[in-house]
Amino acid sequence: MSEHIVRHLSAADPVMAALISAVGPYALEADEAEHPFQSLAHAIAHQQLNGTAAATILRRLVEACGEGCFPTPEWVLKTPAQRLRKAGFSFAKVAALKDLAAKTLTNVVPAHEVLLELQDEEIVARLTQVRGIGRWTVEMLLLFRLGRPDVLPIDDFGVRAGFRAAYGLKTLPHPKVLAAFGERWRPYRSAAAWYLWRALELSRAGTLPEPAEKLRMPRVKRRRVARKKKPMRKRSAARVAAKARKPVRKKRAQRARR
Repeated sequence: MSEHIVRHLSAADPVMAALISAVGPYALEADEAEHPFQSLAHAIAHQQLNGTAAATILRRLVEACGEGCFPTPEWVLKTPAQRLRKAGFSFAKVAALKDLAAKTLTNVVPAHEVLLELQDEEIVARLTQVRGIGRWTVEMLLLFRLGRPDVLPIDDFGVRAGFRAAYGLKTLPHPKVLAAFGERWRPYRSAAAWYLWRALELSRAGTLPEPAEKLRMPRVKRRRVARKKKPMRKRSAARVAAKARKPVRKKRAQRARR
């Protein structure tokens, strides 16, 4: 299957073909299945933290549970917020974690087996109902937990930076431009994203090949924010009269000089 994906991407895009040749076989494999509650709880813990710090608060969360395994949604809901704060979760993350637990118990966040039966956009629509969970987080779940083949996270910095490096651009591509360009990679945009991540690694190592062709990416028009007009100041009768007298005084001065 990976050979078929590589052939498709190489035929659709010469720059991607050179990148594939430099990187090697496609090797994105989904991790072992776990309940989406646990995956999304991990995502909440990692927000705005490095991997080491996030791992620490997750370990404390497991220890606080006292059962040696990841807490259940029921446990998270009944646990006082202060106890979760002691584990290292911020107020915002505690609120997100409790909302995730509540929506898991009401099946807004379903089991892994149920997600397998849903389309990508259906999953995005359901899981982004959880406080603190955005589209990018769900896309990572689609890629690395569910192994969906056609996911292109256009807002991901690594994907955008890898595209800039591989295609020789001076600036990061706008997400809308990247989405339009990525249509040629369908139905294997997940593999394209994986290769763009590798492109960023090669760029940092100084081993990224020169782009096979130069691109001129279209510009995205920015919306102009309409400026609010300043309200007209009411002029007093005295100011109006004074302004009306100015030309008269000027004319009188000119006649006096003559």
